[in-house]
Amino acid sequence: MSNRIPLALLAGMAARIAADPTPAAQQSPEAARPVTISIVGTNDLHGGAVARREGRGGLALFAGYLKNLREARARGRGGVVLVDAGDMFQGTLESNLNEGAVIVRAYNALGYTAAAIGNHEFDFGPAGEGATPRRPSDDPQGALKARAAEARFPFLSANVLDASTRRVVAWTNVRPWTTVDVAGVKVGLIGVTTEETPDTTIAANFAGLRMRPIVGAIAEGAAAVRRAGATLVVVAAHEGGRCTAFDKPDETSSCRQDEPIMQVARKLPRGTVDVIVAGHSHAGMAHRVSGLAIIESFSSGVAFGRVDVEVDRRSGRLLSTTILPPRDICASEDPATRSCDPARVAGKTLVPVVYEGRLVEADAGINEILRPAVDAARAIKERTLGVTIETAITRAYDQESALGNLFTDLTRAARADADVAVANGGGLRTDLPAGELIYGQLYEATPFDNQLVAIRLTGRQLRAVVTANLKASGSFLSVSGVSVKARCDEGARALTVSLMRPDGRSIADDEMLTVVTSDFLATGGDGFLAPAGKFATAPGSEGVILRDAMAAELTKRGGRLRADALFDPKNPRVAFPGRRPVQCQ
Repeated sequence: MSNRIPLALLAGMAARIAADPTPAAQQSPEAARPVTISIVGTNDLHGGAVARREGRGGLALFAGYLKNLREARARGRGGVVLVDAGDMFQGTLESNLNEGAVIVRAYNALGYTAAAIGNHEFDFGPAGEGATPRRPSDDPQGALKARAAEARFPFLSANVLDASTRRVVAWTNVRPWTTVDVAGVKVGLIGVTTEETPDTTIAANFAGLRMRPIVGAIAEGAAAVRRAGATLVVVAAHEGGRCTAFDKPDETSSCRQDEPIMQVARKLPRGTVDVIVAGHSHAGMAHRVSGLAIIESFSSGVAFGRVDVEVDRRSGRLLSTTILPPRDICASEDPATRSCDPARVAGKTLVPVVYEGRLVEADAGINEILRPAVDAARAIKERTLGVTIETAITRAYDQESALGNLFTDLTRAARADADVAVANGGGLRTDLPAGELIYGQLYEATPFDNQLVAIRLTGRQLRAVVTANLKASGSFLSVSGVSVKARCDEGARALTVSLMRPDGRSIADDEMLTVVTSDFLATGGDGFLAPAGKFATAPGSEGVILRDAMAAELTKRGGRLRADALFDPKNPRVAFPGRRPVQCQ
């Protein structure tokens, strides 16, 4: 399939289609009045349906914000479009135990208009037991298809294709785009999924599918919804950005300019779409890029985004677009910052939340929908592991961390013949807090049902993997059973990497090593092990969930854990000059 967009198509996209050909003199005063449509965006819920301990987040509380906003819009004869940018299910016991079914039930009650398909929507694999296909009859996307069929709103993706037909997948209630009428305005909605999906979910669960580039998919979808009469076009994109300041939407200096959604916005001709609800990067955005409003609201259901669009119903012309900062979802908040983030409100007096002129109250109906899932998860979550954490074991995505070192140590210990263990920074989802460790906390830190597997690599292959990771940005490769020393040789541009065993012995290039890791990495996930080339999977560990192997090892060890005993920044396991990506001058 060609990735080019015909010039004629691009030229025509910026033009608006008149929404109402009726002469102004024949229209009622109500029809002539501008209308406000609020685009509310969520992203990367990752199963975070229940409020956190500090009274932050949760779908029942979010419903209270929505109720107030919908009532405010109704008073002005406007409306609300509620859109999710994907990664709805995977991440908590409340959701994972039912493969996301409780999230769909709650989203149905919340009145979502549409949701994009994220890469982690593929994580559950076939419906029912088994995170990956085990028999020829297993449908690799069975769980995702089941959730889509249960939803009263469409799942959208214009760039996930059937590999055999090279067309958008033809699954029940899954489509590339849709249109809805809101307060007399036809709104077009297009969904797209990160092009990284084949490398960021289990490869076996993406079998039979392929991706097409996002920009072309959005452009074709926008042309289609405009032909269908849409005057306001919204994209739900499971692709994101990363900004740190949100008070000035037209000021993007706090944003990383190389983030994918920034590039998408700049490649689309002006007027192609009006609003993007972004996701995937677990960061924040509330900015205008190349005339296009983009919102993203972190992850785990702690915040939401909003864009208010004023539309002239007679012509369909957008009169104004107001981008609001990400809004924390709070039971009570600091009135100055409107936040309940513990890091921002420590020592401050919090007050009940007022939104759109009314108190925000959690929705009892949503709590009832969630209750069976909460009850089913409680006993599993509260199981103690016999370990006390003295200081929080913290994670880091792009550098060495205490949590990454702990998890690789546990992985290596779970297989008696293992020489080395490796793990990816993207698999570390939250810190382990101080106190008595329970299974639910371990689960939230590593919520993926990846299996423990062993592969055989030579010293040369492992060194190639480590070297490639040091030269790259993004997710960090944590290691156990080996220490790494990298240096830039004087007068040379090459990075020299040495591998040593715990006793200080160097690992030779032809030395054969048993390396334990997740089946996600072993089957090509994130491309971490690609520099090793071909390797053989050793038998013996398949079928064991990696997280459960870690839990068993923790229980066997018992005792106490401290972060500083796992990671010393002055004496790291992986030592290298400067910062990643390492560039020798």
